[in-house]
Amino acid sequence: MPLLEVVIVLIVVGVILWLINSYVPMASAIKSLLNAVVVIALIVWILKVFGLWHSIMNLRVGQ
Repeated sequence: MPLLEVVIVLIVVGVILWLINSYVPMASAIKSLLNAVVVIALIVWILKVFGLWHSIMNLRVGQ
């Protein structure tokens, strides 16, 4: 996936999240949870796009 497409997806998701946070009335705890879920999903997606997800899942801590 070209870098330009990744940037466009990030911008679109950011704008959608901003619109939801600005115009949809909900409790601040729910907004925080929604923001966290979206950020975590984007981080996982970016890792998969750049091929780093598989290597991270194979990391071993300790022995």
